[in-house]
Amino acid sequence: MSALRQPDFTTTELPDPEQFPELYDSVPVKRAIAWAVDAAVIWLLTMVVVIFTAFIGLFFLGFLLLIVSFLYRWSTLANGSATWGMRLMSIELRDAEGRRFDATQAFLHTLGYSLSLAFAPVQMISVVLMAVTARGQGVTDHVLGSSALNRTLD
Repeated sequence: MSALRQPDFTTTELPDPEQFPELYDSVPVKRAIAWAVDAAVIWLLTMVVVIFTAFIGLFFLGFLLLIVSFLYRWSTLANGSATWGMRLMSIELRDAEGRRFDATQAFLHTLGYSLSLAFAPVQMISVVLMAVTARGQGVTDHVLGSSALNRTLD
């Protein structure tokens, strides 16, 4: 794989997809694969919690999955701007100004993602937006101005 050209992340906006198409190349597909990896990790973490609760966690499995998912996504996004699945796929989230996420942005993105999952039409719109917009942004990304990019060396 060739090295990515490095945009100037000291500016106050995300890189332009026309100037830096390599930063957005295959990102929607990579996000889908990363989502599947993250879903598997979340299920595994949830099963570990169920075991450590002497299987009492099975009585509120849906709620437990929600909590584990939220904490997993928030903590991984706050500490590297990418979940483990995203890191595996070499993508990361950047805020509207092109910076990696801090804890607050990670929390807001995770909250938006969790809310969009609660409403199937919003999630479907999000998937379509990721597939057709130049920056591959979902609903939460559009609201926050964030975007997923191929990982750079900066």
